[in-house]
Amino acid sequence: MLGRTAVSRGPALGAADEVGRYLDLYRRMVLIRQFEDIVNSLFLQGLVHGTTHLYSGQEAVAVGVTSVLTSADRVAGTYRGHGHALALGLDPQKLLDELLGRSSGICAGRAGSMNVVDLEHGLIGCFGIVGGSIAAATGAGLALRGSGNVATAFFGDGATNQGYFFECLNFAKVLRLPVIFICENNGYGEYTPFADVTAGTISARPKAMEIRAHTIDGNDLWVVRAAAQDAVDTARRGDGPVFIEALTYRFVGHSRSDPGKYRPAGELDRWRLRDPLVVGRTRLVEEHHVAESEVDAIVEEVGTELDRVRERALAAPFPEIGLAAREFKDG
Repeated sequence: MLGRTAVSRGPALGAADEVGRYLDLYRRMVLIRQFEDIVNSLFLQGLVHGTTHLYSGQEAVAVGVTSVLTSADRVAGTYRGHGHALALGLDPQKLLDELLGRSSGICAGRAGSMNVVDLEHGLIGCFGIVGGSIAAATGAGLALRGSGNVATAFFGDGATNQGYFFECLNFAKVLRLPVIFICENNGYGEYTPFADVTAGTISARPKAMEIRAHTIDGNDLWVVRAAAQDAVDTARRGDGPVFIEALTYRFVGHSRSDPGKYRPAGELDRWRLRDPLVVGRTRLVEEHHVAESEVDAIVEEVGTELDRVRERALAAPFPEIGLAAREFKDG
């Protein structure tokens, strides 16, 4: 099964168990990458309506963070939320059905690409409004205060220039809310380089409010997971919010209409050397002594299953048209 519940915290793992854990997390990153490739292909065929924003290149952030959460925690994602949903364990079949507008989708075909909700896995929503996840997770943190559970907000670097970024961080700090703020800094706010529109550094902003803040390599699953575990432990203890700026990069344009021509020559090639899947494969093989053939088998297995997911999604039924919609359609 490619879809599964979020990994919960547990006792210290032995060496063999730890390798198994990271193989499973690597599988999730591969799942996200290949899923997004399929979504892009279907979109270009006109089968995914509206717009769509792909998570390709940022997989280590979502997978690393969600790997230390439990099903009782709450997560707010972005309009680039396919990766967040799959990292949490949402069934890829239900997600692809949703993106194709089918009744078997996780939201019965009515959420589309940007607004997926899956309360079973703690996903309180993916938000098309820039930074909307920050407010949602802060509200969830207020509800979770004193429970030992945490709320997590994923958002991009562009959201740090929104007014409610400061309002929510201040609110969370004053009330010591158990919120983990995850800034996925991929270097661009839509088509604009981060440095062109942002004064100072992102991590300095939460620090000014005396919120613990860290800037990390967001393309290294091991680094992300360690930072997330520390942040979650802090929030669970009741010590207030924690901020993580994960430096990463999207390998695709902002959305379907963006070919990414604003990138400086060679920038994408340099970041591909730090592809989360390349970094993960290297660490599995060189540090954990996993055979390359075992890693290749994961890639092939995921691809085979997603081919079946694609075919089932294309064959799934659309929602029935209600009476009002029929009358409108018939004129």
